[in-house]
Amino acid sequence: MDSELKLSRLMMVLLLSPSFASGDELIVMQDTGNSWPMPAGNYNNQRYSQLLQINQANVKNLKMAWSFSTGVLRGHEGNSLVIGDTMYVHTPFPNSVFALDLNNGGAIKWQYEPKQSYDETVPVMCCDTVNRGLAYAQGKVFLNQADTTLVALDSKTGKLVWSDKRDDPKTGATSTGAAFVFRDKVLVGISGSEFGIRGYVQAYDLDGNVKYRAYSTGPDDEMLIDPDNTLSMLQAVGKDSSLNSWQGEQWKIGGGVSWGWFSYDPDVNLFYYGTANPSTWNPVQRPGDNKWTMSLFARDLDTGVAKWVYQMTPHDEWDYDGVNEVILVDQKLNDKLRHLAVHFDRNGFAYTMDRYSGELLIANKFDPSVNWSKSVNLQTGRHERVRQYSPDYNGEDEVTTGICPAALGSKNQQPAAYSPRTGLFYVPTNHVCMDYEPFEVEFTSGQPYVGASVTMYPAPDGSHLGNFIAWDARKGEIVWSEPERFSVWSGALTTASDLVFYGTLEGYIKALDAQTGRELWRFKTASGIIGNVNSYKHAGKQYISVLSGVGGWAGIGMAMGLTNDADGDSAVGLYKGISRWTNLGGVLSVFSL
Repeated sequence: MDSELKLSRLMMVLLLSPSFASGDELIVMQDTGNSWPMPAGNYNNQRYSQLLQINQANVKNLKMAWSFSTGVLRGHEGNSLVIGDTMYVHTPFPNSVFALDLNNGGAIKWQYEPKQSYDETVPVMCCDTVNRGLAYAQGKVFLNQADTTLVALDSKTGKLVWSDKRDDPKTGATSTGAAFVFRDKVLVGISGSEFGIRGYVQAYDLDGNVKYRAYSTGPDDEMLIDPDNTLSMLQAVGKDSSLNSWQGEQWKIGGGVSWGWFSYDPDVNLFYYGTANPSTWNPVQRPGDNKWTMSLFARDLDTGVAKWVYQMTPHDEWDYDGVNEVILVDQKLNDKLRHLAVHFDRNGFAYTMDRYSGELLIANKFDPSVNWSKSVNLQTGRHERVRQYSPDYNGEDEVTTGICPAALGSKNQQPAAYSPRTGLFYVPTNHVCMDYEPFEVEFTSGQPYVGASVTMYPAPDGSHLGNFIAWDARKGEIVWSEPERFSVWSGALTTASDLVFYGTLEGYIKALDAQTGRELWRFKTASGIIGNVNSYKHAGKQYISVLSGVGGWAGIGMAMGLTNDADGDSAVGLYKGISRWTNLGGVLSVFSL
């Protein structure tokens, strides 16, 4: 069907429907595929483009159409938004926003410069000053600033419409995650587990009114948990499920922040996200399961009440944040069509779950080097841990060696993509292990609350630090794997022409055959890529774009001494090779045929 006709019919259906809400314009935008109206392109976090103009036969002819320098150093994560004839681009701190005119080669329409305190905010940002992107709805662009201020900007002028500062960087609370608009709500998380911040998600309406706040730890009423109806492993969680899993009042400084990616299923009005590590990194100081850190939540969008929750890593001992994206797909499993939620966790396990009930269906390792756990019991949801790699068992001030994966995780925030054509997930991964030494630490508000020393190095089965893999979530197995010299820290994109795109820390954007993993095209951008690839259509032509600008945990990991030399030499030389690109700042690169 012609895209304009399809758009017209969809709009008519939505406008005539009694359930039409202000944010539902996003359903129309993501369905046509011409725009890129939200961080993942669509509610389901598939990062899939329906566009076909760039295909396997002509992708080798992709050329740079234009580029834009943000003028800001440090790590550039996330990706642009495309609404109509305007592209919206963000930066790390100071979190500038640019509106670029697609009719005029990316010329600046307007620029927004937030007013934030560098001295209060930047020193307490854990892992570089990254920001993962923007959101859009009803003529407003939403920016989640580093100092925890959510702002709404007029999309045509860049003028401030409203703002709300929900937390205080003086305590260590910051924001690195994108804002997300689902229907008529704006959702934001919080960062700062390494400062003892108690995690939460906060919802606003599109006019800036706070609708609710749902904490990750603590009393049921503050977590928006119904002890009789919120499920975990198909059973009601019961009263005080979080409080009963902590010693004393450690939950008040217990972490579980929410700086990752959110997804949404409009059919059942549930949104999905993960929570981060407990505080401190020293597991000896916080006995118990530490619920509900390291967990996946499904919550009702209107009320925030949890439908179900599942804890991937009870009593985390390794900083395996659970904030990675939850990808929503419908696939046949054992000849039965299931509504699935698929999650690639930092702990090295890929989880396939029923997204309506929270039933755990498959949980397998997606990096063969993972050794801290042998497997997951599908009845209890708990890991069969390996005592040799337990810092808690080995004790404070003792070094536990050879733990795989490292605190970087087998996959960090870099989002995977899914292709409904191949039925496969395309996952940027790390292939890194670590030594871990916990030590006692006291809590002081606004000061680091870490309590562990970490040394990271390549996994023992090779000299490469990353892989880009294709994963079958119906079987829980790798279909193909492409090794990379460094960790793959770029978010992936799949297209209807069976292409998959991603970037590398050396600065290459690559296109692979989604079926086989065979490389079909590469282009060297101005810097290492930790941003995400997306696609859009303008004036009848399909474009691919990506943010480059190395930094974040990827750059920090190199600085800490990561090496990909087979003989285990220091990574100083390698890091110098990558760090030279940081001086170029962030660059948006746009490609077309």
